[in-house]
Formats: sequence, structure tokens, C-alpha cells
Amino acid sequence: MLTRVFPFLGWFKGYTGESLRADLISGLTVALVLIPQSMAYAQLAGLPPYYGLYASFLPPLVAALFGSSRQLATGPVAVVSLMTSASLAPLATQGSEAYIAYAIMLALMVGLFQLALGVLRLGLVVNFLSHPVVNGFTNAAAIIIATSQLSKLFGVYVDKAEHHYETIIRVIESAMNFTHWPTLVMGVLAFAIMYLLKRYMPKVPNVLVAVALTTTISWGIGFQHDAKAPVTALKAPAASELIAAFNQKVNAIPAQGEKRAELGRKLEEAKGMADDNAHLELEYRIKEVGLAMDRLKGGIHNDRAALRDMLFDGVVMADGSMLFYQQGQTPDGMQTDGRVWRLKVGNRPLDVNALPMMGGGAVVGTVPSGLPTLSIPTLDISVMLQLLPYAAIISLLGFMEAISIAKAMAAKTGQRLDPNQELVGQGLANILGAVGKSYPASGSFSRSAVNLASGAVSGLSSVFTSMAVVIVLLFFTPLLYHLPQSVLAAVIMMAVIGLINAQGFRHAWKAQWYDGAISIVSFLCTLAFAPHLDKGIFVGVVLSLGVFLYKSMRPRVANLSRDENLDMRDAEARGLRQCEYMAVVRFDGPLFFANASFLEDQIMERMEAMPRLRHILIVCNGINDIDASGEEALGLLIDRVRSAGIDLSFSGMNEAVTAVLKRTHVWERIGEDHIYATMDAALCEIHEKAHKNGAEDNCPLTTYCALT
Repeated sequence: MLTRVFPFLGWFKGYTGESLRADLISGLTVALVLIPQSMAYAQLAGLPPYYGLYASFLPPLVAALFGSSRQLATGPVAVVSLMTSASLAPLATQGSEAYIAYAIMLALMVGLFQLALGVLRLGLVVNFLSHPVVNGFTNAAAIIIATSQLSKLFGVYVDKAEHHYETIIRVIESAMNFTHWPTLVMGVLAFAIMYLLKRYMPKVPNVLVAVALTTTISWGIGFQHDAKAPVTALKAPAASELIAAFNQKVNAIPAQGEKRAELGRKLEEAKGMADDNAHLELEYRIKEVGLAMDRLKGGIHNDRAALRDMLFDGVVMADGSMLFYQQGQTPDGMQTDGRVWRLKVGNRPLDVNALPMMGGGAVVGTVPSGLPTLSIPTLDISVMLQLLPYAAIISLLGFMEAISIAKAMAAKTGQRLDPNQELVGQGLANILGAVGKSYPASGSFSRSAVNLASGAVSGLSSVFTSMAVVIVLLFFTPLLYHLPQSVLAAVIMMAVIGLINAQGFRHAWKAQWYDGAISIVSFLCTLAFAPHLDKGIFVGVVLSLGVFLYKSMRPRVANLSRDENLDMRDAEARGLRQCEYMAVVRFDGPLFFANASFLEDQIMERMEAMPRLRHILIVCNGINDIDASGEEALGLLIDRVRSAGIDLSFSGMNEAVTAVLKRTHVWERIGEDHIYATMDAALCEIHEKAHKNGAEDNCPLTTYCALT
């Protein structure tokens, strides 16, 4: 009982000092991969990089303690990070305090959902996400994740568009003119280091080496070079005018938002009144304010894009201050500092007394030292209702990824795996992770593979991983300051290459063409609807359920006949000749309300196509269940067939179907003498009766019945 509540107690049965050493080495090895990866994935989720470290603190520890897999490495992963970004983007600006609070609240919701499924032992609900849907979504997500990092790789800044592909077009257009070459070089260098080490020295932690080396280079060359300058230092009248216009529009947004909120409150109060004109007037004014806000946002986007596209030359004056001229407009005789300067423009008004000027590349910056404060996340019911569909999808996707990895490892280790216990472990990891400022986490394929390859014996390896993260948060965060953002982008892009699996489409198509089609449609829809990733999954799930319902409504109904090996096979599929006096029909599927009339239609078609038909044998081995509609249809079929002068028998009914037919007295209508335990017994007895006084030459069933 204790080991069911506390699965980690089972680790220590037969545990030795050698096992402890193996777990320690594995845990530290995984930590070397996890620390840089987690910061990159936090950036992908739209959070400050150090929140990846927070997500690597409690989740790996808790998931290992309460899950059933001893080698599964939990923490930030690419797909869940992307889903987090997609779910929160409509609610708040990336990196803002509200956005961070919503991400932590989302982790809590995901954890509660997973814990509830595990406690109620409903792990099978994950089967609603079929393999073709997951394959299509994962391939699309890998492309979306990789392309979402292009702006950081090229060192350009663009506003996000409504669709992901539109954002990428903006990035490419900007990169063609404004690529920051030192940033691109840093990213390419990180790529080269990771690729070469992975290929020629696979045991070396390639991500850690790439991060350490590029961070050292960044510090050594002064990769980041920022400055603050008053607007008077910009010797470009167009820039000054744009800054003023930008600030005016940004400052106008909150007032319009308050105005719309006030009108919304008045509309709620007016709902209890009978004055329809007042309702219409308020609704019109709300729409009017909304249009005004949209115009302001459009203007802000245009001004911000224009400011970002401006490149400046910096001139250092005798007193140490700097002046900035647009490229190509520096007065003769003035010596520039050789850097390309840009104005850093975000979503907030620009401080005209201290404009943020960038003369280098973007780095991680200050990472707060110390552990995150433990506190219960702030709950906002209205936001939670909006996030609920995303929380459910992230829960299922995250668990599917985790359980797939755990099963693959269990096949190698021979460990017993409990999917419901794994749900409990993942759920508690996200719940307690939210208390420690984590965003949603899940099992990682790459880090779990490292854990297994390093010889991890128990979940203690994940405990050591968490301890290593704690040490970094306490003592080594200053070392991360100069880590280039483009290197984190390279880490993400390198990691998601393994998610691309074009072979999965071919495999699904070979299994069933419609599975391949569902996988391709899910892939295309996920790409087209991005960043609204839930729509791509929804389309795939609906298609899968649609195919399932169609197949259930029209199950296979086969005509059986003898083949060259004297076995009863599908006559139409194998091109076999059929008996003229007997129809041997096999119904493959449960007989229920959705397909009850389909069986009757199939029998009627055979009666019309076989003018000499005398007897129909329905082989029921494939009918594993029957409901009231199926039983009613069966009773009507018996009456209709026999009223046409054709006899009807059944064989191979299982106990469940037999019990239903006896309770509803259909059994008596069929007749005990027309119900056979096996098809062979039925054919032996029916064949001679059906052919009495008949004139069929070489009946294909004659030899079969004689031998039987």
C-alpha cells in the first residue's frame, strides 16, 4: 500500500552503492543538458530564460518521486513550450508580468487535469489523440518551433502577425536588409559545435560545450553593447518624429481600454432594462472604441517597424557622450565607432531621456540568483476558462509524449509501467512546479535517452538533476549573463530536428490510406492555423472520430466461400466463386444503433442479386456486442427474410449477444434449430437442405462440407 502511494519507496529494494554512483553520474549528466536547454525552451514559451531553470527545479524531482518510470526525465520540452506560447499570446504580452502569472497558472491547471485523470484511472483518454494526428501535429510543430527562432538567429525584430507564416515572411524580409551579422555568426558557430560533437564525440555534452564556448566568446569580445541616449542625441528628424508619434499612440491605448471596459459595465447594467435603444447605442459605442483601438494598434505596428528598420552610425564625442546619425548621413570629418546601432522598441512608450540603443547582439542578461519563492499561483477564473481548452490539450500532449518515452525505455529495462501512476506523477510535478514559478513541463525524449544511456538505475538520478539546478540557481547565475540569444535559438532548432519524422506519413498511409490523409491534413492545418495550434489538433481529432464513426456505421460485411486451401475466405476480396443456393455472410463489428439498418440493407442486396438463394447463414463471430436497436433490427430482418421464402440461420454467437437475444425473446424467433455453435457445424447441416432438388454444378462448398 505504501509503495502505491509513494512509488519511490520501491527504488531502494536491492539498491547498492554502485547504483547510487550510477544515479549520481546520470543525474549530473542530464543536468548538463537540461540547464541550457531549459533556458532555450523558456524563451520559446515567451518567458524570460531563467524561468526554464525554475521549471527544472521541482518538476523533475516530483515526477520521479511519484511517477512509475525510473528513467523518465521531466522538465521543459519544445512542444509544450510552443503550446504555452500559443495559448497565452492572445491574453498578454510575452515576458510581461501578466504573461508570466498566466503561464504559472496554466501549469497548475495542466497539473490538476493530469492528476484528476490519474486518480480516476482515465489514462486511456489519451487515445483520443490518434497516432496519425500526433504525427502530423509533431512534424508541423517542429517546423513552427524552428522557424520561430529565425528572428533571434538573424538578430532582427518584427511584430507577430495573425498567422505564423505571415510572421516568418516579415522575418525574412527584415533579415534580407537588417541581419545583425555577429548574431548570425554566433548562432552558426553554436550549430557547428553541437553538430560536430554529436557526430564525432557523442559522449561529450554538445549543448553545454556550445553554450560555454559561445558565452565565453561573447564576454571576451563585448558581444552585447547597449547604450542609453536622449532623443536629442538622435540626429535624424524622422526618427524623433516617429518616436513622438509612437509614444502618443501607445499612451492612448490604456485610455481607450478603460473606456471600452466602462461601456461594457454599462451594457451589463442595461441588460436588466427594457430599453432596446440603450443596448444598441452602447453596443455601437463599444464597437466604435474597438475600431479606434485597432487603428491605434495598426499605427503602432507601422511606427515600430519603421523605427526598427532604422540603422544608425555612432559617433563618440570628446566628453564621452554619443551622437547617432542614420547610416549614410554622418557628416564628413566625423569618425564613427564602427558599430551598427539600432533602436530597441517594444510595446511600451520610449523614454525620450534614455532611449535604448543596441550596438551589439542580444544576450540573456541578468538572471536572478537564488531559488524562486514558493507561493500558490494567483487564480483568475475568467482567464482560467479561456485557458481550459489549451490546458486539456497540453495535458494530453504532454502525457502522450511522456508515456511514449517511458514505454520505450521500459521495453529495454523490463520495468513495469503504470500509465495512471505516471499521470499522477506528471500532474503533481506541474502542480508543485507552479508553486515554484514553473510553466508546464513534461517528459523529454532527449534527456530521458541521456539518462538511460548514462546508466540511471532509479529516479534518484532526477533528484540529483534537480539538486544540480538548485546549485546553479544559487551560485552560478552570473555566468549566464553573456549567453547570446541566438545560441539559445540554435539549441532549440537543433533539438527539434529530431521531431521531424517524414517516414511517419508514409507509415500511416501504408497502414490505411485514410490514416495517412488524416496525418497530412493535421500537418497542413497546424501549419496554416499557427500560432493557433489547438485548431490543427481539433481538425485531426474530428477527422479521426469521423472515420471511426463512418467505419462503425458501415462495418465490413463479407460473403464467404471456399478457397484453394479449403478455408472459408472473403469471396469478393479473393475472387472466389460462391454457392448459388447459400449465402454465408460474416458481419465484422458490434451491431448497434448506428449500423443496425446497414446489416438489413446488405442482406437485402444479396437476396436481390441471388435469384436461386434458399438459405442465409450469418456468421456472428465478429459481432461482439448488440444493443436495443441492433436486437430490434435483427428481429425485423428474421421476419422479412423468412417471409420472402428464404431461411435464415446464425452461428458463432458469443455469450453477451446470446444473453441479449434471450432476454428480448429474439432467440425464440430465430429458433434453437437455426442457431449453431460454429460455422462448420452450420454448413454441414444447412448445405444438404439448401441443395435439395437443386441443380447447381460444382458447388464450391461441397468439398468443404464433406471434409468437415
